[in-house]
Amino acid sequence: MTTRIDARFAELARQGRSAFVTFLMAGDPDPKTSLDIVRALPQAGADIIEIGMPFTDPMADGPSIQAAGLRALKAGMTLKKTLELVRAFRDNDNVTPLVLMGYYNPIYIYGVDQFLGDAKAAGVDGLIIVDLPPEEDSELCLPAMQAGLNFIRLATPTTDDKRLPAVLANTSGFVYYVSITGITGSAGADSSAVGEAVARIKRHTKLPVCVGFGIRTPEAARAIAENANGAVVGTALVDALRASLDAEGRATAKTVTAVADLVASLAQGVRGARQAAE
Repeated sequence: MTTRIDARFAELARQGRSAFVTFLMAGDPDPKTSLDIVRALPQAGADIIEIGMPFTDPMADGPSIQAAGLRALKAGMTLKKTLELVRAFRDNDNVTPLVLMGYYNPIYIYGVDQFLGDAKAAGVDGLIIVDLPPEEDSELCLPAMQAGLNFIRLATPTTDDKRLPAVLANTSGFVYYVSITGITGSAGADSSAVGEAVARIKRHTKLPVCVGFGIRTPEAARAIAENANGAVVGTALVDALRASLDAEGRATAKTVTAVADLVASLAQGVRGARQAAE
């Protein structure tokens, strides 16, 4: 089985460049504007799109992404509506990989089998569920793989060589390396340390390794892309979205372009990276 994620990384490998992966919260600041933003991302330069599933009690998210989730929930966003957003996106784009990122509780309440069936039918390609460790693979990871979805696992600076094989065992699509010990948006990524970490992970897997947390500028994105198969940016995009809202937190005429313009700038950074030899 070859997923859109597999196909995209194969295409990028032929081009000799890294992926630019974007993250935004579904339904932020409202469902319609959120869809307009996601639709604008591929043309702006996003190779893979991560879509956050709003949740009231996130553990890994910093203040910016927490606030984005709360804005989305206030606007009436639900997991079902998140899947509707994906389905609407697929009306115009059947190529760009979409990954849902979030926490297990909403999926558990939705019903795992129902969720996986609906997600696959909507056009979801992969899942990143940050609070399900490998010991719980039977809960969602294995059923997701059987449904034809990639299950993308997080590795961190504290994931040592003893733990790494368990983390990688049922991972597919790509490995998401968290560049810092902390929450999203809390610190900058150290590109030299990231390079060493990516090299260590690649000794254990042939999967692409994408790096996220702490990347905010084109220069930082370029530095990460020189050492990894992809650079993931979330908080900086969410902050650009928030800065475009009016005093009541509503979208303005600038909201979509504020995000798309930053994506275009960051994408240029990633595309300017000199790829390290494999």
